[in-house]
Amino acid sequence: MEMKKKLVPICLLLLLIEVSLVSAAGKKVQQVNIWPMPNYYSNGNKVLYLSNEFELSTVGSKYGDKSGILKDGFTRFMDVVALDHVIEANFSRFGQSAFLKGINVVIQSPNDELHSGVDESYNLTVPAAGKPAYARIEANSVYGALHGLQTFSQLCGFNFKTRLIEVGMVPWTIFDQPRFSYRGLLIDTSRHYLPLRVIKKVIDSMTYAKLNVLHWHIVDSQSFPLEIPSYPKLWDGFSDNAILDHSRYAQRRGVNVLAEIDVPGHAASWGNGYPLLWPSADCKEPLDVSNEFTFQVIDGILKDFSKVFKYKFVHLGGDEVDTGCWESTRRVSGWLRTHKMVGSQAYQYFVLRAQKIALSHGYEVINWEETFNNFGDKLDRKTVIHNWLGGGVAEKVTAAGLRCIVSNQENWYLDHLDTTWQQFYMNEPLTNITNPKQQKLVLGGEVCMWGEHIDASDIEQTIWPRAAAAAERLWTSFDKLARNPRQVARRLAHFRCLLNQRGIAAAPGDGLGRIAPGGPGSCYAQ
Repeated sequence: MEMKKKLVPICLLLLLIEVSLVSAAGKKVQQVNIWPMPNYYSNGNKVLYLSNEFELSTVGSKYGDKSGILKDGFTRFMDVVALDHVIEANFSRFGQSAFLKGINVVIQSPNDELHSGVDESYNLTVPAAGKPAYARIEANSVYGALHGLQTFSQLCGFNFKTRLIEVGMVPWTIFDQPRFSYRGLLIDTSRHYLPLRVIKKVIDSMTYAKLNVLHWHIVDSQSFPLEIPSYPKLWDGFSDNAILDHSRYAQRRGVNVLAEIDVPGHAASWGNGYPLLWPSADCKEPLDVSNEFTFQVIDGILKDFSKVFKYKFVHLGGDEVDTGCWESTRRVSGWLRTHKMVGSQAYQYFVLRAQKIALSHGYEVINWEETFNNFGDKLDRKTVIHNWLGGGVAEKVTAAGLRCIVSNQENWYLDHLDTTWQQFYMNEPLTNITNPKQQKLVLGGEVCMWGEHIDASDIEQTIWPRAAAAAERLWTSFDKLARNPRQVARRLAHFRCLLNQRGIAAAPGDGLGRIAPGGPGSCYAQ
């Protein structure tokens, strides 16, 4: 099939945990359990098995894979498909036509730079037979091909009778591409420290659901757990070399890392190493707007960020700023009077100056929605507004010509344990936005795993499976989304079990977030 410039991806087909249903005619019907649901698929009712010499082929591909991104992705595919099973069948008792010899991956772009808006589309085909038979992925970028491999992994399952890895319901044809370019998950390492191996496991789990942005809320009032070589007294936690390794780990899996420093509020921890950043020892935030040193430190942080965080965006926060500390501290209030400012004007001054610093380092800026609510017409026109307070903000932001990311807290905050997966699934980023130009300004959405009440012991089961519900909303075309979440409950339960099989501690889907199993029983019934 000839690839179009914007590929409707031939997606990798899913790990099918097959469910036997009974049709009206009394025949067994196998349910498709791909998550997130691809834009188009067709399938048959036959079975193939992976050969014991299943291989990766790149015949016809323009991508040379010098960095090994595709090769490593294939290795991960084989690992999650085989899991801990021992393949010990007698292959000779099956005819050659019963086996898939390998998968041919054809990528059009030789470039593996991961950037915002990279083409993530793919097409996946799996034949019903062949001598030899090869599955095939076509993609415009290596990152689309990785998505195809994820889908294909969901097609494969271990057959305990044959002791072979089975691909059911062949032949398959899948065309797939994401609905939104930004599909994020926020983690918070200030409120509770998260070891890097835990963060890497979170990244792995994101790829299973095709989430592609890890929003790293690195610092807050409680701690500054990141080494900044320009200002070494800020640091206690992650070394810059470890962060560089972490960023590369994510990039090789198609996940961008969005780094956040929240200024001027949520920054009391900065003054532990540099007390001059506090308005006073008794009034520690917001950061001191009157001190040039404050902006020198921000400049140094962003300069060091630019060496390890290669995503085009940086998040500068800007939320929940109480200017009372500026107004009650004699030195700062004197500066305000000299510059003919009140607290709200100083807040605007701080945010805009921080934006200019970020722009000077080549970043485009994301700010929390309070900046738009207070002085939206003064923001740099490249600003992306991050909605969190409630609905209706995206409509106003895009009407003003600015871009937006949706994370409205009543539906997409994972620390709200009383928010069900059904609410996550039904939260629509384009609610009330009917103008096509405005719709294009909504980059996507993000689920937020704030860290006040989670740490390494419970982060996975707090994220999953509810984050998967939002992941399908952000990936799957609107016309393919279920209008009632009950229609996808069985499929989500299968995906949750798939995560468990891959070592991700996803909680049962029934009930509140992070709920324990209700009693003995099958994973698929919880």
